[in-house]
Amino acid sequence: MPLFGTHVSTQGGVVNAIRNALALGCDTLQLFTKNANQWQAAKLAETDVRAFRTAASASNLRFLTAHDSYLINLATPDDALFAKSVAAFVVEMERAEALGLSYLVTHPGSHVGSGEEAGLARVIAGYEEVHARCNGFGVRVLIETTAGQGTALGHRFEHIGTILQRARCADLMHVCFDTCHVFAAGYALASASDYAATFQQFDDVVGLSHLKLFHINDSAKPFGSRKDRHAGIGRGEIGIDAFRQLVTDARFADLPMILETPKEDDDDVPMDAVNLDVLCGFLRM
Repeated sequence: MPLFGTHVSTQGGVVNAIRNALALGCDTLQLFTKNANQWQAAKLAETDVRAFRTAASASNLRFLTAHDSYLINLATPDDALFAKSVAAFVVEMERAEALGLSYLVTHPGSHVGSGEEAGLARVIAGYEEVHARCNGFGVRVLIETTAGQGTALGHRFEHIGTILQRARCADLMHVCFDTCHVFAAGYALASASDYAATFQQFDDVVGLSHLKLFHINDSAKPFGSRKDRHAGIGRGEIGIDAFRQLVTDARFADLPMILETPKEDDDDVPMDAVNLDVLCGFLRM
């Protein structure tokens, strides 16, 4: 069966991510190893690293994952920002490696007017530089599908396919499939035929063998909107049937599926447990 989890807080210490995930009955988790909206971060203390790795080893959690900083943009044509983004991504890799994480999820970045081809070339160069500086690391980079806001890359499967075909470090990289982002980008999921067609297209262009993790999110915005707005499972525009198909799809039976859905509803009700129960419920039917 799939491994269900959510993005958890590290407030009070990175080890609390483990405790928070276990309290929800998760099988997996995602975290930020630093503030995602700041360039700088305090160095991880050895005591915190040891506590995290000990707690992780003692748990049943698998495929522990980090998401990188939202400030990083490897597709930028600006040389100074590119260099800063590469350096920041290396730090993200180092922190994920220190904690013994399996994956580091990242958005490909935005070309900011330079064009898709130039942006993709820049991203590829960035990934190659990062991996050259992180030679021998065990953590694997997962390129996340995006909604395509502004000049963001990754909203077409062809973007990701190009990166994985051209990058010299492609054997060290795979894909995170975000359901909200894919739907907002214009790939239908709701009906059985649409679901089958979308995953067939992904397989043809990228390859299902590269798919290592899902972000399970409904969409608050309509199909093809190119807007990244997450909603609770069955509370958005995608609809419940797509998630039932995904959770029961034998091809993805052993993959981590991580929620990035709103943490509270309009009445301040904590929603992680509710959304996790919806996903688990599909397997009880």
